[in-house]
Amino acid sequence: MSNSNTKKENSQASKNRKLIYDMALIAISAALITVCSWISIPIGPVPFTLQTLAILAVMLTIGGKRGTIAVAVYLALGAVGVPVFAGFKGGIASFAGPTGGFLVGFVVAGLVFWLLEKVAFKKLMKGTVKTWIFGVLISVIFELVMYVVGVIWFMTVYAAQTGPVGLATVLGWCVIPFIVPDIVKLVVAVLIAERAGKIVK
Repeated sequence: MSNSNTKKENSQASKNRKLIYDMALIAISAALITVCSWISIPIGPVPFTLQTLAILAVMLTIGGKRGTIAVAVYLALGAVGVPVFAGFKGGIASFAGPTGGFLVGFVVAGLVFWLLEKVAFKKLMKGTVKTWIFGVLISVIFELVMYVVGVIWFMTVYAAQTGPVGLATVLGWCVIPFIVPDIVKLVVAVLIAERAGKIVK
């Protein structure tokens, strides 16, 4: 009976330690995303930031589940007014504008990342080379989902507030200028995650 109680206590203590560890990782990740969001260069309707770099690095390092929760925490802080977004902005108005879809897209893309991580790419997460393949493939999918959500949102809100706008115009504003920088950020995120992931694990 004593051994049984001891095992239960050890199991519960282990669960508590894991919960605290996960919460610490999520909090640190949300803070990292915030800091990288503040590094911003206005080049059009959508500013250039290191936000995507941080999110991809977080996702690849701590996993889709904890990474998506970290993104959700970051967005929740912004929604209640904490200045965590680019340009030290915060508040629900950040979501209501044309570029708000890219913020929402982070969560949608995170959920897709999490699903693919568990279902399709689980076997690719072992070994350095396989980790790189997994990181690049799933990061490209993340970017595509984020851009699809962001562009649809932008066109819808912009049309309601200003007037109809063509897809080519929106791509010229919100996607094309970011393709090369995003490729660079993607590679850097995979490199960071490959090294930081060993520490986290």
